[in-house]
Amino acid sequence: MELAHDADVLAVQYPGRQDRYREPAVADLHRLADLIAGVLGGSGGRPRVLLGHSMGASLAYEVAARLSRTPGGGPDLLIVSARRAPSAPEPGWGWVGDDTALLRRVRALGGTDAAFLDDPELRELVLPALRGDYGALASYRGTPGRPLSCPVLALAADGDPEAPVREVEAWQGHTSGDFRLRVFEGGHFYLGSRVEELADLIRGSVTATSG
Repeated sequence: MELAHDADVLAVQYPGRQDRYREPAVADLHRLADLIAGVLGGSGGRPRVLLGHSMGASLAYEVAARLSRTPGGGPDLLIVSARRAPSAPEPGWGWVGDDTALLRRVRALGGTDAAFLDDPELRELVLPALRGDYGALASYRGTPGRPLSCPVLALAADGDPEAPVREVEAWQGHTSGDFRLRVFEGGHFYLGSRVEELADLIRGSVTATSG
């Protein structure tokens, strides 16, 4: 994403993923949020935007809630993508713990290279992280309390079975600040072909927020 000229872009690397694959996955979003908020600390006076896609949207929200409880620590903008609001009803999670059902669901969503799912050795490398992600989602309950005060930009796809538009729109109830909803064509991983469009959207949203 071409934002490096405009901002310091920090990506969160979860335990159990990529170069942290030897670490056990953290299957608790609240624990992950505590860790990330502790690393981020204060903003140093610069505008700060938190963005999360899918499970990352819930995580970004929890980090925002934690930072908001510190003096001047709340984000200037929260962007949530492809994720139901905490107040929206969740689907049944009875299949969690069944690897066959898990792999079937991941295949249906796309976004994960089929080579990793078809090859037994590669599959064993990615399964712990997938189990952790879905276990975290199944056990997640949003932090109770007052809504955030920062603006929220919610992004949804019109063909996403994991995050129907009306349930993404429910993020409006989790902020007392401005709320915007942007709907794209596509499925759960709609952002893959819209990286530059997303970068432009972030730039415009930050400018509008700070202006």
